[in-house]
Amino acid sequence: MHLLAEEEAILAGESGETRQQMMEILVALGKVFSADRLVPIRSAQVSGASYKTIGEAGLEWLSTLDARVSVPTILNPVGMDRVRWREMEIGQAFARKQEDVINAYARLGIKLECTCTPYYIYQTRFGDHLAWSESSAVAYANSVIGARTNREGGPSALAAAIIGKTPEYGLHRVEERKPQIVIRIDRATNWEESALYGALGYFAGSEVGDKIPYVQGIRPKRDHLKALGAALAASGAVALFHVEGITPEARIFEYDVGSLEVLSVEPEEILSLMNRIPVDAVALGCPHCSPEELTEIAGLLEGRRVTRPLYIFASRKVIEKSTEAVACIERYGGRVFADTCMVVSPALEQYGAIMVNSGKALAYVPNMCGAAVRIGTTEECINSATEGS
Repeated sequence: MHLLAEEEAILAGESGETRQQMMEILVALGKVFSADRLVPIRSAQVSGASYKTIGEAGLEWLSTLDARVSVPTILNPVGMDRVRWREMEIGQAFARKQEDVINAYARLGIKLECTCTPYYIYQTRFGDHLAWSESSAVAYANSVIGARTNREGGPSALAAAIIGKTPEYGLHRVEERKPQIVIRIDRATNWEESALYGALGYFAGSEVGDKIPYVQGIRPKRDHLKALGAALAASGAVALFHVEGITPEARIFEYDVGSLEVLSVEPEEILSLMNRIPVDAVALGCPHCSPEELTEIAGLLEGRRVTRPLYIFASRKVIEKSTEAVACIERYGGRVFADTCMVVSPALEQYGAIMVNSGKALAYVPNMCGAAVRIGTTEECINSATEGS
């Protein structure tokens, strides 16, 4: 891999041990994937932020680093709301360790916007090179925005953030972004519920693995695309998908799909995932809610009273911009938390069964929370939270 003179100097240790270590990570990654060079990135998003997932070993490694990030960088969700963690019934010991992790990242210059939806915070444009690590954020950036990022691991995203560059391989190359399989929804479907797109992603993701799908037969809106990509990434390992007539690169590649393998999906197969198991709690916001989703939840809750725990997760900036919706949700007994989510927080481990409206949560909750999971529409989730059904 060709390095510029200043990159060679960093690799030689002339900018300090930490930057040298970070450059070593990027060069090793570039060599493995036959990258020709490093490319500058516009922003980075670093995973491995919850103490629940990185533990003591990860915290110790972070504490050894001595450098500052070179581009705007935020964190993935951490294990608790940094302000309201007591309301989440987080223990003191965990809270102290989580604060240590957060402080270690803050010392590196990382902004404490702890979210899996960085596209609500940063202006990200078509063609931008990024180094993002959270699977749903990667799928959204590549697919809905048309930016370019591989699914980075926590260390490689942090290395890219500190150096300000990433190896040019994989989805940073236009030729690597072509569709590899067609997902065809039989009988064109105009669903209005994000949960159905999440269920579609959950169903199809396990079939397509890490291939790039080209989806036909649906007309999703932006939040629907978020739900679809998050579930494709969680159930499979999809980092980029195209939707015919919708996503920005679909037209570029529409002539390449004629000879591809086709996975046909009947709407009934998706609806069959909507089980009816009893649940102990309801959790929404995986990925983090948009302002529109918070408004929808508030409208469904108005005039009703929550009778079982209702957790809602969103980025702090989205919450701050949605004060009326959040106030309405909390007035009727729901709780809106920032910085964290149902997957990486220990708060939901107390429940035996959780209802969600997300295909990503459907894939992750059983392993990450140890709970059974039921998926339904947002309206069905609110009904369950208020009527106990």
